[in-house]
Amino acid sequence: MQWWKDGLLVRIRVSPEGVALALLYALACWAARKMSLDQFYLPAGVRVAALLLCPPRLWPYLLLGEYAYFAQLRIPLLEKYGLSWVIFASAFLMPAVMLIVRLHRKLLERTTIVGIISIAMCAAVVVSLLNLGISHLLWPPLRETAFLTSALRYALGDFIGILVLAPLALLWIRRSEESWSKRSVAAVAASLVATLVIGLHATPVAPATVAATGSLQLLLLLPIPAIALTCLLGWRGAAIGVATVNLIIGLTTPKIEPEAFDAATFATQQAMAIASVALLLLGARITHFQNQHRLREEDGRNTLLLARRTHTSSEMDLRERAAHLRRLGDGLDLSLNEMVNWLHAQGHHAVADSLKHTSEVHSRLFRAQASMIYPAALERLGLYVALQAGGVRENWNSTHRVCQPRLSGDPCRLSSNLQLAAYRSIVEAVSILLGGETGQLIVRGRCGVQGDRRGIVLFASMIDRRHALARSTMDQAAEQLAGRILAYGGSLHCGRNRIRILLEESIDTPPGGVISVREEWRESGIDPFQQPPPAAQRE
Repeated sequence: MQWWKDGLLVRIRVSPEGVALALLYALACWAARKMSLDQFYLPAGVRVAALLLCPPRLWPYLLLGEYAYFAQLRIPLLEKYGLSWVIFASAFLMPAVMLIVRLHRKLLERTTIVGIISIAMCAAVVVSLLNLGISHLLWPPLRETAFLTSALRYALGDFIGILVLAPLALLWIRRSEESWSKRSVAAVAASLVATLVIGLHATPVAPATVAATGSLQLLLLLPIPAIALTCLLGWRGAAIGVATVNLIIGLTTPKIEPEAFDAATFATQQAMAIASVALLLLGARITHFQNQHRLREEDGRNTLLLARRTHTSSEMDLRERAAHLRRLGDGLDLSLNEMVNWLHAQGHHAVADSLKHTSEVHSRLFRAQASMIYPAALERLGLYVALQAGGVRENWNSTHRVCQPRLSGDPCRLSSNLQLAAYRSIVEAVSILLGGETGQLIVRGRCGVQGDRRGIVLFASMIDRRHALARSTMDQAAEQLAGRILAYGGSLHCGRNRIRILLEESIDTPPGGVISVREEWRESGIDPFQQPPPAAQRE
């Protein structure tokens, strides 16, 4: 029992930040009280908003600020109501709201708006019951008033005050998670102006003068800007709209003193309280579905990006293999040339000429097959040259079914990856038509720019316009081509006698991989922009 004699040593650390917070809170409550009525009580909203904004370690300073506010408000009433009422009516309100907010912590983490509405309801009911219960116990004249009527008035005033400020505090807390575009800011500004204009002309009036002034019709229009803002911005729009509408109604209420009561406004506030809850819940659901839609879009973009990187990695592997084959071909050609020179030196001219001719034929075939693995000419000369001068063209010529391609535009403005995707797609499309259809084919292509997008459209079609593609051909084309085309933001269409492939990209994408295009085309003697002769067109 030594501590009973010596006492307890209590160390309290008071921070300047906390003292400033307590002073700021007391001033905010005082200013809010100046604009409030019992049926529109903003200090209740200040109390909940402060608890939401401040971490629990600062709550004792908020309690100190609450007591300071009540001290300047109720100490002058000591002679009228007594010391017991001043102490007990002020001591338990803030701790009760602290407990309510603390108990809603997990609910706020799961469903924020539902948590705010639940806190508002619980805090309004508990604080009103505490206020009236303590007052009826300690001040007998109040027992003559209707308890339920006063409780409803106080609870509605606290509830509206919390709905005005608590969602705005939540909006401030989550400011880093939300992005505000110029369109969103413009929508908020337009909604505020519209609500202010309607609200100033729809000041609540007595029922006897409603028909003469038309204020009832304007009151019905008052929530419309808030509804529109909710539909556009979700819960953010609901928080701003609900606060604006209730502030307009509360601040335009006729009042002589804080205890004044206006029946017409009270009826309007009851309807607006229900509408406010509905708007907040609707905004929360809209935001939920907007977030789901955004996540699906992001997943889709990530999937396409992953598919594009997979195709690019596969192409780079094929590029290395084709380069290795070309190096092998160069080595074989060098060895055979040395053998031909040795045979000429030994006087075996016939054998040397035969070996040289055979090596040239097989070297050309070998290089054509290597270009089928990866079109190296595409990187230097562009897509159209790769389609007309590589192994693909020789393969098409050997079928005697593919006519001279008709190509227009400048493919070298496209990125090398998009050109490569177009090359693979049109080659596979022609192979599918050659395997599944009969008759002559033709390949058409056109490059262009539209807005901030650029791309290429390719057609692999039957020359006979009356020829309809078989269902099996369309299904095979969709299975084999759709993956690569969709990965590059394109589209595939199979209909009538043709397969249409559209590939596009942002105009900001650097071309890359195409150098000295016009000069190398002229050096190679190939002009992909030149139209085929009339005979080929008739063919």
